[in-house]
Amino acid sequence: MNSAVAVEVRDTAEAAAVLATAGALVPLLLSPPGAAAWLGPHGWAALIAEAAARVPGVAHRHALDCAAAPGHALAGLRAGLPCLVLDGRHPGFPAVAAAAAEAGAALLPERPKALNLAGLDLGRPAALARLRALIAAWPRSGA
Repeated sequence: MNSAVAVEVRDTAEAAAVLATAGALVPLLLSPPGAAAWLGPHGWAALIAEAAARVPGVAHRHALDCAAAPGHALAGLRAGLPCLVLDGRHPGFPAVAAAAAEAGAALLPERPKALNLAGLDLGRPAALARLRALIAAWPRSGA
């Protein structure tokens, strides 16, 4: 499996565009910072499922950012999310990390460096080509 390129996605259209332009890369679809507080784990899972349905057959990973809220991370684990981001400096991090290990989920102690699609108008004809070029040039992460 090729190394991941992390891309922050804010909605289904952005997530689907990343999947459509990923090529042989396996993108890590990353929620906006702290999105667990307003989107929740079920909203995030639905966003990812819809994007995958729009662009079927593309390998990808996804992570919900829980900021410094271990309760949101635990809710993500209960919802079956495979990867979460929780501030590793939070005193509750070790307990959530143990729960994540038990659930078979990944828990990242900080956000990976991610490509931000803000300012890229996906409604413009050249936007997908630009996104493809940005993804190809973006540094890979092991996340």
